[in-house]
Amino acid sequence: MQHVDQILHADWVIPIEPSGVTLSDHCVAILGDRIVDVLPSARVSQNFTTDHEIALKDHALIPGLINCHAHAAMTLFRGLADDIPLEPWLRDHIWPAEARCVDRNFVHDGSLLAASEMLRSGTTCFNDMYFFPDEAAAAAIEAGIRAVVGMIVIGFPSAWAANVDEYLHNGQRVHDRYRTHPIIHTAFAPHAPYTVDDDTLRRIATLAEELDVPIQMHVHETQREVDQANAEDGRRPLARLAELGLLSHRLIAVHMTALNNDEIAELARAGVSVVHCPESNLKLASGFCPVAQLLEAGVNVALGTDGAASNNDLDMLSEMRTAALLAKGVANDPAAAPASQVLRMATYCGAKALGMEADLGSLEAGKLADIVAVDLGGIGAAPLYDPISQLVYSGHRDQISNVWVAGRRVVAERKLTNVDIASLKQTTDHWRDRIKN
Repeated sequence: MQHVDQILHADWVIPIEPSGVTLSDHCVAILGDRIVDVLPSARVSQNFTTDHEIALKDHALIPGLINCHAHAAMTLFRGLADDIPLEPWLRDHIWPAEARCVDRNFVHDGSLLAASEMLRSGTTCFNDMYFFPDEAAAAAIEAGIRAVVGMIVIGFPSAWAANVDEYLHNGQRVHDRYRTHPIIHTAFAPHAPYTVDDDTLRRIATLAEELDVPIQMHVHETQREVDQANAEDGRRPLARLAELGLLSHRLIAVHMTALNNDEIAELARAGVSVVHCPESNLKLASGFCPVAQLLEAGVNVALGTDGAASNNDLDMLSEMRTAALLAKGVANDPAAAPASQVLRMATYCGAKALGMEADLGSLEAGKLADIVAVDLGGIGAAPLYDPISQLVYSGHRDQISNVWVAGRRVVAERKLTNVDIASLKQTTDHWRDRIKN
């Protein structure tokens, strides 16, 4: 008989591994920051004792959702500039606002706002790309959310760095600071092929191998990006990245709306992961990621929200529904991207893209206890035939009742345990007044 710290009972446990399985009347036993076992509730007393047992009636337990691409601090730009195409949106609105406002306080406060929103909607890990990644990390620790902070590199000066050497140096300092942290991880984050030169990308490929970290980058975000690259040097961006040695299991290619069949096959051969951001792509009319073709080819496809400046929320449940529906429309096939596969994209596939599938993405013995409880007892989920289908096609973030990260409850009965919401709202109002003037 083993004593454990917590036992969580639920009407349904959706472990993700194996795929498509729903376990009725099961529980999850937790010791420290890890899952010890997933077993029928009727058998738990034969195997475990605990001083802390939680019964979650009408709930499903799922692995924490993984937002595989975000610009967390940009949550402070939510609603600043809407209904504008990507290039003028960046050039005329976002980049000028960043030049005026982005500093350490901006990134900390915006990231804390984002972390709070994500936790309340069931996200337990996010992959970030923004300036001052050490401030994003500090905000994530404060909220209790797991984060992969991007060692950003972009080909122009910012408040974070004056040149490429400084971007790389500052990023590696962040990596060194957090390399043994239990919930903070790092990845290189070159902005895009059109904003980072060849020499820098080669250096990043080498450094990523040395530090054993992923590389996330916006790639083939629009057809115009691809056409311009082709016109300038006769190569599509993916071909250029291949020549520079970046196409590997380390690359997390974000957006990927403009792909041909040969490129899809090459992504599969190289082990590149794709992050699909359907709502941001739709809002900016950036194009349609060929999700069904990528999945059929064996490419690992994860989900991300992108930033709240272009989404305008960080709700992965909403992202799942949009991804599922959009994949069917693009493929002209109602069987494309079924619910179980989309839920897997938002959990295990995100973990795999980050190189963390041994620890995250499914509810299995030995994995980290990043767990979300979803209340399926309301009228919005009735009648309930298939919990997985209900989560993907009619799930809402208000149904998230409890969230654990590394075994610590960071959302308890729909309330954040580490963040003072009233104080946070005052802070965001201050930033709104500053940004709009």
